[in-house]
Order: sequence, then structure tokens, then C-alpha cells
Amino acid sequence: MKFIRNSFMLAAAALLLASNLRADEGMWLLGRTDKKAMDVARSLGLQLTDAELYGEDGTSLKDCVVDFGDYCSGVIVSKDGLLFTNHHCGYRAIQQLSTTDDDILGNGFVARSREEERPVEGLYVKVWQRAEDVTAQVETELQKIYADQKQGRKLGRQREAVLYNENISRVLMDIASQAQQKADSLGQKGIVCEAKAFEGGRLYLLNYYRQFSDVRLVFTVPQTLGKFGGDTDNWMWPRQTADFSVFRIYADKEGQPADYSADNVPLHPKRWARVSTAGFDQGSYCMTIGYPGSTSRYLSSYGIEERVGVTNIPMIQVRGVKQDVWARWMRADRAVGIKYASKYASSSNYWKNSQGMNEAVERLGIISQKQQKEQDIRRWFSADKDLKKRFSKMFPTLKKGYKARHDARYANGFVNETFFRGIEIVGFGRIASRYAESHPNYRETLVEYMRNSYKDYDPRVDEETMAVLLENYAHQVGSKYLPRFYSDIRKKYNNDYRAYARDIFSKSKLTTFEGWYGLANAKVRSSKQVADSLEQAVLDEKAYRTYVESDPAVAIAKQVQEMSESVIDAPLRRTAPTIAYNENLLTQAVMEMEMDQPHYSDANFTQRMSFGIVSDYTNAGTHHDFLTTMPSLIEKIENGADNPDYAMQADILALLKSHDYGRYADSRTGELPLCFLTTNDITGGNSGSPMFNGKAQLLGLAFDGNWDALSGDISFDRDLQRCIGVDIRFVLWLMEKWGKADHLVNEVIQ
Repeated sequence: MKFIRNSFMLAAAALLLASNLRADEGMWLLGRTDKKAMDVARSLGLQLTDAELYGEDGTSLKDCVVDFGDYCSGVIVSKDGLLFTNHHCGYRAIQQLSTTDDDILGNGFVARSREEERPVEGLYVKVWQRAEDVTAQVETELQKIYADQKQGRKLGRQREAVLYNENISRVLMDIASQAQQKADSLGQKGIVCEAKAFEGGRLYLLNYYRQFSDVRLVFTVPQTLGKFGGDTDNWMWPRQTADFSVFRIYADKEGQPADYSADNVPLHPKRWARVSTAGFDQGSYCMTIGYPGSTSRYLSSYGIEERVGVTNIPMIQVRGVKQDVWARWMRADRAVGIKYASKYASSSNYWKNSQGMNEAVERLGIISQKQQKEQDIRRWFSADKDLKKRFSKMFPTLKKGYKARHDARYANGFVNETFFRGIEIVGFGRIASRYAESHPNYRETLVEYMRNSYKDYDPRVDEETMAVLLENYAHQVGSKYLPRFYSDIRKKYNNDYRAYARDIFSKSKLTTFEGWYGLANAKVRSSKQVADSLEQAVLDEKAYRTYVESDPAVAIAKQVQEMSESVIDAPLRRTAPTIAYNENLLTQAVMEMEMDQPHYSDANFTQRMSFGIVSDYTNAGTHHDFLTTMPSLIEKIENGADNPDYAMQADILALLKSHDYGRYADSRTGELPLCFLTTNDITGGNSGSPMFNGKAQLLGLAFDGNWDALSGDISFDRDLQRCIGVDIRFVLWLMEKWGKADHLVNEVIQ
């Protein structure tokens, strides 16, 4: 009788979940899509078969969607490798190519010929080839390691599980390395192998990519258009941002990946996306394919509490202080503005995102929703003795683990945001002190990284940042988290942080790349181990330590590290594997409890598809239309004259007012469409993702989420969460009318 009653309750719960299933939630692995979910997609308007979405041998839609630099997405739009992504995704490359004499960040850029297209050092794209299920191999390797660790020890069940979990990363790296070596031995150019976990460790996939390292800038609008609205509009709706940039992928003459060469030719891809200028209506099917970076939809209530109350707080607080300093310098000096443009944009993006997440989690009651779900899970596993044995210690262990690391995690956030993401010279010092111990083959890459870092560095800005952030840090953390040099600030400098920073910068060698290079290479272990042809004096260990530690920026980095090791690292190391294991166990519990329902794995920067519809929404009595058009952009410019985020050049404003929209005008309004809303499920990393209609025609590029539901990384809200995209008609209109780039428009529209 008990079994019948429990079965009835589970069936009733399943029916309730099925009735609540929404097409718009889910980041689905192509090639492993759920049949129920795909049936819903086709009922909404998808006209492609599974093979047309994902195919290993033939050509499929996945082949035109790229991983853009391991931080964004993009889409190939022509037979000659032309690539669309967001302006904010291309921002780093655009900034890298800009100078005060050739300010393409501020003025925009159009390549009138292939010869004018500009190579971007260090930029690459990856095209996904296929995924191989290696779950059985991972489990076999883990069992071998686990058996060796268990021998001679009496381990509790929880410790056994943690040891098992601790080895997953190493096993995945070994599997990827073996696949990489095999690809290299077969002469497969540009193949990159990555092995990752899915579904809380129930599934492991080995992904194969082709990486193209010759990527060239072709077109960008001025940042007044590409970044219109700036911090004011970031994560907000309505939007009028021309958030797109255009690149081209090059290959060798055989079409294989190759480093930059003047002899390279445009890539001829297996598949490219066709555009549609026909537009869409409310309820039209829309699909995004891209590389979402990270979600935590299965995270426990304890984990969410840590995210909003511990992890996000230091990011919000410290970055706000730092960005005020940077912004003042950037406004006052255009050279600084160019140098710090990409760093500032990256910092402010997640600074505001964290604020929006915290506000949405509280407003929408996300934690209480998660706690209720956890009660359902407890009832589920308590009804079965085998399930109870597996899962009963999960929640108590998570509660204990998160509590144990609360203070250390909070302080660690302030350490990282202050010393290693805030005060740049301290980060330089840490890298310099570790340089000689790094692998010789890695040093050349590290040197190039530092050369580029100094290209975008101004010691005047960093000196003021140091003074402000050191004082801020002292007010935010307890005394036990203060490194030793704070005693000097108090005693020798009478708490004058500006005087202290001024002294550090006057004495440090790390204010220039040349100084860093000399310091970093002050010691090498022996001439036989120097594989990077650096000709530096070989000093003994004592001389090296004296030389390096005499630099005050290195000394600060070392003292921060010493403090972290003494009071922060231990509780973090002790709790991290236990928390990770039990969070994965919670994911597995949810999927088993709801096994008759479609479930997607959390995002981990692998290619995913999400689908939904074009849709407006209403929140707190305010209705938001699904489309913005040109009059709203002009209105913001004219009414926001005092806001630098709404500044616009006079000639561009005249173009915007011309009403010369031609074939790009919206059939519904007669106006030029700018940006639009869909119910697609996206997150960071999806920026630049193509937005397709049911025929796989390109409607636009995803670039943002909306403020009303910035808790979306943790919990999808079906009524409020929206994907914001730039309309392809706005993109092509600007290429044609502002850029006079008919050759590029014709290449896209064939």
C-alpha cells in the first residue's frame, strides 16, 4: 500500500512538471537533444531534422557556429569565411588595433579590400567537429585510481566519494591529452581536444574542434553605435545598440588551420548561415546556437546564498571603486581611454550583472523556491532505502561545508578583486616571481601575454588605483586578513595610502615591460633548461631571491600570498572537493527524481541550442514590446545629451534621421528595426550567437539578457527572462549606409 501511494505521488508530481514544461528553458547539446523538447521545437516552427542540426560526416548547422576566442560565440555568414559576432566580443581586438593616430575604436573601420583586413594577434576561433562519449573510459580510470588510494586506508564513505571526485579533472585532462597526441601524430592540423563533465558527472564527452588562428578584422562601427547606451543600458531593455562586428577567418591554401601568413586565403567553410531580411512577428520561432559559458541551475540553496551574499559582494564593491578611478582617467586622456577600454568593459559587465543577479534573486524569491524544491527531493529519497543511503547526507554536508568556508571565501573575494584584478602591478609582481619556475615551453607565451598587458597599461592610473583599493580593502576585511605591509602603511606612512603607493611605484621595476622582463629573467635553473633563447645572467638561488624580493611590488604579491596561505587557503581547500561532490550529487538526484522529464546539463562553454519565440513581456505593470525601432534611438540621443553613454556624432545622427531604410524597413512599422526580444535561454558566452528562424535563416545576434531576470544563471524565470538580440536588418543597414560596404553586404546576401 505504501508503494502504491508513493508511486501515485510521484506520478502526480511528474504530470505537474510536464504541464509546466516550457519550450524556452534549456541549453541543449546538439546530437543529444531530448525528443520531447525537439517535438516542442518543431511545434513552434523548427523545420530542420536532427541531422541538419548536427552531423559528424555531412554538413549541418553546427558547422557555421564558432567559439570566438573562448569567451564569445560567432557565426560564419559567407562562403569566404566572413564572420559576425558582437561588437563587445570584438571589442578587445578592435581596441588592440587602435591607436591615438588611428582610433578605429572611436571612428570605426571598413576594409575596402581583402588586403586591408587587419590581422588580430592572439585571436582565434574554434569550429566544433564532433563529440565522443568517454563516460565508460572515465569511470574505468577513476576506479583504478580510487582503488590505489583506498589500499592501506580505512576511509569513510564521504571521504571515499571526495577522493573519487578529486581525480576527475586529472582523468579528463589525460583523456584529452591522449586524443590530442593521436590527432597530432596523424597530421590533423589545428585539432584541439577537450574533455568535460555533464549532468553532474553522469556523462563525459570528448569534444574535437578545428582551431583557426588567422582571424582578421573586416568591419566595425564606431563605439558610439556599437556600445550605445554603455553602462547605463547594459542588461536593460529597451535597447538600441548596434552590437556587432565583422571578421574573416583565413586558412592555408589547402583550407587547413594555420598561423597568420600573407599567403593565407579566406576559409571556405562547410556551411555558412543565410540571412533573412523578412523579419518576424510576436510568437515567431527563434533558435540560438552558441557557447554559453556557465550556469548553476541545479545549485543548492546553500550555494545560491553563497553566490549572492559572499561571491558577488566583493565583486560589486571593489569593482565599483576601481572603475571610478579608471573612468576619470579614461575621460581625461584619450590614450588612456583606448588602453583601458577593453579592461573597463569586461570589469563593468559582470559588476553590473552581479548587482542585477542579487536584486533579482531577492525580488523573485529564488532561494525560497530552491528550498521548497529541496524539500521535494528529501521526500523523494526518504521513501526508498537505497535512495536514502545515497542522498541522505547530501544536504547536511553542503550546509556544513558552505558555513565552514563562509569567512574565508568572503575575504578571498576581496583579495582577488583588490590585488590581482584591481592593482595591476601586484599581479605583474606575482607573475614575475613565478616566471623562472614555469615550464620553459610556456615562457615565450607568458612573455607575449605580458607584452600585451603592458601595451594597455598606464602606471599613473595604477598608482592611484593602488592607493584607493588598499585603503578600501582595509575597511572591508578583518585585521587577520591584512598582509604584513599594512603595518608599514600604518607606522611609516601614517596611513597615507597615496604616499605609500607613490613610494612603491617610484621604486618598482615593474612599471614597464622592460623592467618586468629583466626581473622575471633574473634567474634560470641552468643553461641546459633554457629553451626560450633568453640570454640572461644565471644567478644562484640566494642572489635571485634577494634581487626579486627587493622589488616592492613583488614583495606585496608575496605577502598577500603568505597571508592567504595562512588564513584563507586551508578552509577553502578543505571544503571545495566535498562541496563540489555533493553539488554534483544534487544534480544527479534532480535528474533521477524527474527522469521522465527533459533535462539539460548546465552550461560549460560547449555548443548548445536553445529555442523559443519572439516575445514581449510585462513586469510590475510595465509592458515591454518585443522590438525597438529607429525613433527610440533618436529619442535617447536627443533627450540624453547630458549622458556620455548616449553621445553620437552629428553626421551619424543625421544618417539615423534620414529615414532611408530601403529593403531593411520593418513591414509592421515602416521603421528600421534595431533590437528584439526572444524567450531563448542564454548566458555569458552566448554573446554573438546567431539567432535563427525555423528555416535556419539568420535573424540577428544575441548580445544580452534583461535586468528583470538576471538571476537566470541560477533559475530560469519563464515569464520574465528574455534574450536581447541585434536585428540583422540593423546590421546590414549600417554596413551599407554608414560603411558604404556594398561589397560585404553583397557577400552576405547572395
